[in-house]
Amino acid sequence: MLKMQGVSKSFLGVRVLHGVSLDLEPGEVHALVGENGAGKSTLMKVLAGEYAPDEGIIELDGTTVSFSHPGQAQAAGIGLIHQELALLPHRTVAENVFLGREPVRRGLVDRRAMEARTAELLAELDETGIAPDTLIKDLSVARQQTVEIVKALAASDVRVLVMDEPTAPLADHEVELLHGLVRRLAGRGIGILYISHRLREVFDLSQRITVLKDGRKVATLATDGTTADEVVRAMVGRELGSYYPPRAEAEEVGEPLLTVAGGGNERLKDVELSLRAGEVVGIAGLQGSGRTSLVRALFGAAPFTTGTMTPLRPTSPRRAIRAGIALVTEDRKAEGLALRQSVRDNALLVTRAVPGRGTRDIGGLLERVRLRSRGEDQEVKYLSGGNQQKVVIAKWLAARPKVLLFDEPTRGVDVGAKAAIHTLVRELAREGMAVLIVSSELPELIGMSDRILVMAGGRLAGELPAGAGEEQIMRLATSETASAKGAAA
Repeated sequence: MLKMQGVSKSFLGVRVLHGVSLDLEPGEVHALVGENGAGKSTLMKVLAGEYAPDEGIIELDGTTVSFSHPGQAQAAGIGLIHQELALLPHRTVAENVFLGREPVRRGLVDRRAMEARTAELLAELDETGIAPDTLIKDLSVARQQTVEIVKALAASDVRVLVMDEPTAPLADHEVELLHGLVRRLAGRGIGILYISHRLREVFDLSQRITVLKDGRKVATLATDGTTADEVVRAMVGRELGSYYPPRAEAEEVGEPLLTVAGGGNERLKDVELSLRAGEVVGIAGLQGSGRTSLVRALFGAAPFTTGTMTPLRPTSPRRAIRAGIALVTEDRKAEGLALRQSVRDNALLVTRAVPGRGTRDIGGLLERVRLRSRGEDQEVKYLSGGNQQKVVIAKWLAARPKVLLFDEPTRGVDVGAKAAIHTLVRELAREGMAVLIVSSELPELIGMSDRILVMAGGRLAGELPAGAGEEQIMRLATSETASAKGAAA
């Protein structure tokens, strides 16, 4: 169906693609993986007509094609779904699907025809739960992602669909909905190029995996004939061992730095919690179980209204910071960074907001978190997701916290940056910090945690030791709180 041969591309004299070749079969899900900066998105933008290649050819069904504009690629049957959703929130599903291509009848937009065709497209994908006249802002992120796909299908007779990190903005319970849609698209004979940092979904969905590194193709592997370790080795050019640094020994764990007894608020009930120096504690649970509510309560953003917390029960983030508590939030772009400001200004956000708390040795902190940037003056919005997360961590380390709370610490981060963050977390714990990690990735929780607390229905349903299995965690996460506590005991 598709062949890309010897594709090269340079920007301002810097070559970012070096003779990359790739092919795609009808109905195949072909995954494209690599660290941030490996050239994945650039290669896909060449295919979609956003960039013209300096060298190389593209063939569709054996015919050489050349695109100088995305509209030409769309007309040829190539659709591109960007990681960042590009929908108008205050317009309907149908209006977004046909934006710029509205059907006209007697000089007016034919709304009835537009909604009827949108309903047909949704029905073809078995997505009958979305009404064409629904406003985008009233849909979940997963449903909005579906609308993006329908929008691409409506633009032309799509035969090749590029999906760039489609699950990055999704909650864990929404990911399987998208996976089902991907499988249905492939079942219709559409070839799918699927970019993702999540190796589990790459192995769940794809038939082949192509690995890029530094703008070059390293390998194309049959998914059934390879392992995650082999893919990681190809991506980063080195062994990452078991992905995770060694856990704490018993003698490395010190006294409690934070305790909660009977903590509760509108979303939480009867929380009993202790975080000790030198320890990494994982928080597991399904979406809506109260994981994020817990870290926000500990940080004073949505405070506990009942129970006790030592050394104090913060009623605001400022008070939490002064008590030595820091929170790396789930959404770094919305809550963690000032994207148009420099690396240095972002790293100083906390110390400027809470004078007298922390250090201004920003250069040392940025070196410690292994930041890769052009310098402290670079705007944060131009950094990769992994490097943006490192800036957020540096911002909090500048405040010299005793307790560090992480909500989804490696979401949307490539495997190399994940390893760097995991190593840093363990280093901080060994220096005497207490660390709490909320993560939807169970392998990450199991690999990083010295013990795992499982939440269900706003309560701590049970505690599991280091190395607990996914089945044990899910049994607690899906059980009723009372029976779960009994099982854990």
